[in-house]
Amino acid sequence: MKKHLFTGCNFDFKCSTIVLLIFCITSYQVQGKSTNLNNKDTELVNLKQKVEISGKVTDGEGLPLLGANIIEKGTTNGTQTDFDGAFSLNVSSDNATIVVSYTGFKTQEIALNGETSITITLEEDTAVLDEVIVIGYGSIKKKDLTGAVVQVKPDKIANENPQTVQDVLRGVPGLKVGYSADAKGGGSLQIRGQTSVYTGGGHNSPLIILDGMQFYGELSEINPDDIEQIDVLKDASSTAVYGSKAAAGVLIITTKKGRQGKPTINFNFNAGINVKSAYRDIYDKEGYIKYREDWETAKTYGFNENTGQYEAWVADRVGQVGYFSSPFELDQYGISQDDWLAYQSTSETDGRSLIEVWGRRLGLEDVILDNFIAGKSHDWNGSTFRTGINKDYNLSVSGAGEQVNYYMSLGYLSTEGAVQGNDYSAIRANMKVNGKVTDWLEVGANVNFQDRTDGDIRVGTGTNYWDANMLRNSPYSNFRDQDGNYERLPMGLNIGGYNYYYDRQFMDLEKGFTVLNTIFNAKVKLPFGITYSFNVSPRYQFFYDRFFQSSAHEGWDPANVGVDRGHAKSFDWNLNNNLTWDHTFNDKHHFIVTLVQEAEERRYWSDDIDARNILPSDALGFHNTSNATLDNSGFSTTDTHQTADGLMARLFYSYDHRYMLTGTIRRDGYSAFGASNPYATFPSIALGWNLSNENWFNWDAMNTAKLRLSWGKNGNRSLADPYVSLANLGSGTGATMGYVDSSGEIVDVKYLAIDRMANPNLQWEKTTSTNIGFDFGFLNNRISGSIDAYNMVTNDMIMAQRLPSFSGFGSITTNLGEVQNKGFEIGINTVNIQNPNFEWRTNFALSYNKNTINALYGNQENILDSEGNVIGQREADDISNGWFIGKAISEIWDYEVIGIWQKDEWQEAERYGQRPGDPKVANHYTADDAADGTPVYNDNDKVFLGKPHHL
Repeated sequence: MKKHLFTGCNFDFKCSTIVLLIFCITSYQVQGKSTNLNNKDTELVNLKQKVEISGKVTDGEGLPLLGANIIEKGTTNGTQTDFDGAFSLNVSSDNATIVVSYTGFKTQEIALNGETSITITLEEDTAVLDEVIVIGYGSIKKKDLTGAVVQVKPDKIANENPQTVQDVLRGVPGLKVGYSADAKGGGSLQIRGQTSVYTGGGHNSPLIILDGMQFYGELSEINPDDIEQIDVLKDASSTAVYGSKAAAGVLIITTKKGRQGKPTINFNFNAGINVKSAYRDIYDKEGYIKYREDWETAKTYGFNENTGQYEAWVADRVGQVGYFSSPFELDQYGISQDDWLAYQSTSETDGRSLIEVWGRRLGLEDVILDNFIAGKSHDWNGSTFRTGINKDYNLSVSGAGEQVNYYMSLGYLSTEGAVQGNDYSAIRANMKVNGKVTDWLEVGANVNFQDRTDGDIRVGTGTNYWDANMLRNSPYSNFRDQDGNYERLPMGLNIGGYNYYYDRQFMDLEKGFTVLNTIFNAKVKLPFGITYSFNVSPRYQFFYDRFFQSSAHEGWDPANVGVDRGHAKSFDWNLNNNLTWDHTFNDKHHFIVTLVQEAEERRYWSDDIDARNILPSDALGFHNTSNATLDNSGFSTTDTHQTADGLMARLFYSYDHRYMLTGTIRRDGYSAFGASNPYATFPSIALGWNLSNENWFNWDAMNTAKLRLSWGKNGNRSLADPYVSLANLGSGTGATMGYVDSSGEIVDVKYLAIDRMANPNLQWEKTTSTNIGFDFGFLNNRISGSIDAYNMVTNDMIMAQRLPSFSGFGSITTNLGEVQNKGFEIGINTVNIQNPNFEWRTNFALSYNKNTINALYGNQENILDSEGNVIGQREADDISNGWFIGKAISEIWDYEVIGIWQKDEWQEAERYGQRPGDPKVANHYTADDAADGTPVYNDNDKVFLGKPHHL
């Protein structure tokens, strides 16, 4: 809701409100004109006879505009033009003022002055038609764009009230946005498929550029409320201006700045809820008992020769029908409770209630049996999940004058996940100031601060058998003991179980990051239309981790628990010097020449202490490590240092806004690659043809038609370890070795050993890409979009090649293999309704990507026919990693479940060691089955089952 609350003052106050009602989140925005709250005169409704006006709305060439909005100023009374651009409207008087608006044209206010029939000619809004796209080290009008770039509009960011940047990007063609169900949110990003089998160091994630500078942090540090626009660069031509990680695509994020006029104060509050969406259901107490009954009854199934059926009470408990069933539901079997009790000897039933007898038959014991008899249960699902509350507060102050532009914001985010104990909070602040010192000098600064929690002690929900998961507890286990304390072993001493709330009493955690990301820049206007700019971006990041597990926990060994304390600091900087020449000759020949020099340095230091067996007491928690027992404790350090530099040249040429050419060449160096290949060169070229600007193009309905073609080569330097090309000194298997000194005594001496083989020839991973695209727009871009098709091939992938054992090393990091990605993308955007107080837009996106491994290590293997004869050779697959030549990196290769064994298949199921009700697994390869026909399952029986994502 926007209101000008303070009349006579020089600033506005804006408030966007989210109303939370029970389970429904409703967002509404009402835009209105200034309202003087001190005005004592009340405007009365005009009761006079309304006046009918009519007219026509056209563009500058006299063509009618369909769907133009005509609204009487100061009211909601309005209409739209028809196919011929005509309209009619009843207004309050013949002296009223009407407001005429249409997408792509400037809004006009027209005073009737007694006229009842008018013709209105709208002027094109060049600010809309010449939409600016950020392309790296500059920007360009969308109509001159030659690369595959998608822009996320700021109005979409504002209207959706996203919690994370990833939420803003969902739905962009060709961009796969992952989902994180925890309180922090977010998710992975991948543009046009996975380009490499190497995944360390965010290798397949796009490069992030924030306000023109490489961003080393994570997207959670950027407040979506501060974002002006995001440009997604997808093809090699648009990304080639960047060296680092450009092969995986580029996201350019531009933050807000102040606007000319009065200072603006904006406050925004959003609230929402998190609930469990998809997790396997668990049994309640009735379902649990039914499960136990079915489980035990299943053991009695066998073939009944008398009936010829596979049925219960045959293989075991012969004739004891209903043995595991409830003693209160025996009518279905035609037996009494006495008959049911008679299935056991009196020594097993005397003195016991029917419930106890039934529980023992079901295999219940210890605490579970006692609670079953007493009818006592606990809802472990309710103790695991919850309804989490999200709260997001944002306050910003912005404005601009003739010399200074400023934007300042402060935000606080507090979220609760759907899992108990999953909490996240962050304070984010941003200050962006730009000043015009003289006519030829501009300076600016952008300072971004964040302090966030980044870790919690949440309830475990893992589904592996070794995971601590309360949902595995029986509903009849104990949550608390008789004194009200949490039970350590909910299901008793014999079975155990897990109770998060007991463990949580003996644990404490403080973990998070404090980040300061800064950008400083200066721009100098030189003669002959040349602009020089200098940009530098220092970044500080501090990490802390203080974790404590108390030895007071009855189930923990003091030698294995205590305090984990870690702290780390990173300092990164990158700078660039840019020269740009932008000139147009004879109003037709447009040149933009960009020259860039870059340098960067990244340093990281960390120290970790694992203090164990803290004596005489660990009552001080993680505040005391000096009393730890040295023999049980440990400490470690990790320091890294990496540098990079680059040179880039780009030429853009446009003739009469019809034919465009963009050529780029970049040379990059990175310290992590081998001494023989630290540098690589990445060229690209792109062509564009604006068909709609040709004289022969006369389709009035289509105002935009542009063909694009690009080719280029990009690099990827993202590595988990910046020293991977170097040999490494490690402490070895035991860290010490015994020696005999001169006196014959054995001395234990520490030693270092080389545990990694160096590769001085390690080089950049390279991706070559071709893209063809078509941009279109109809009805003055009320309907607009693009179609792209691409082919990307990645060579010299960073891979670990296995080495023979006699080398002394398991593997060496080298460049091998080839991966191909090809596909298409379609994006369509429509403006269905656009009124001053209401707007309806539709975005449609469709993308398809086919990922294929073309080569791996180059190892050849023989191809055998059915008789074992060699008939050829092929490159071998990497079965241990699940990589197969001709298949996608994420291809699923496993046994195929083709159904469930049925009762009439019991004999066949026995051959497989199974019984009706068990999964039926296909036996695709039978040549290695046992002599008696018993199936043997191995890799020969596995098949390709598809990929996690298809479309």
